[in-house]
Amino acid sequence: MPTDKRFSRTINLAITGASGAPYGLRLMQCLVAAGCRVHVMISRAAQVVIATETDLKLPGSTQAMQQVLSAYCQAQPGQLLVFGRDDWFAPPASGSGEQAPLIICPCSTGTLSALATGASDNLIERAGDVALKERRPLILVPREAPYSEVHLENMLRLTRMGATIIPASPGFYHQPESITDLIDFIVARLLDHLGLDQKLMPRWGEARVRSKIEQG
Repeated sequence: MPTDKRFSRTINLAITGASGAPYGLRLMQCLVAAGCRVHVMISRAAQVVIATETDLKLPGSTQAMQQVLSAYCQAQPGQLLVFGRDDWFAPPASGSGEQAPLIICPCSTGTLSALATGASDNLIERAGDVALKERRPLILVPREAPYSEVHLENMLRLTRMGATIIPASPGFYHQPESITDLIDFIVARLLDHLGLDQKLMPRWGEARVRSKIEQG
């Protein structure tokens, strides 16, 4: 549990340089709205992708970035904290830090490779390594097409280590009407895996359950 009692729990969120930055940003908003404290790590490549795929422009320093993202997510003071790539004193960098889940969304194939082989050259990779060794929830959201044999082998290796792989592959059975609906499909699945209540998308079977109840 976080030391700050204003927040229900802590979630570590990393955004890397794969296409799909809107998934990570939308997830960040939803985690803040759910009352979580969010530890954010954004790679240099992710900053380029965010500038390319969204209208959000992130400054270079972590402190300024924290201010921009806090405003973007309408976070309370101290609710959203941004840590730099070499901040080895950040909580996600050690097994003796707070036992919080880690989501890497989107997760580049380079990050997949680093985690699968135990590399820890930056805070995101170290946070993933810690999550694996401490058996903490680790959710990876790759977005690539097609996947090479190396990518698939790395995902299989990480799955066997205990990570959960949720590719950014939205479904269509909820009849999406916008890009936001497609983004929310994946974000809703991520929130479900974190055990957080979400109203972004009805769960499969809910309409059938309501129908059965109404029928008595």
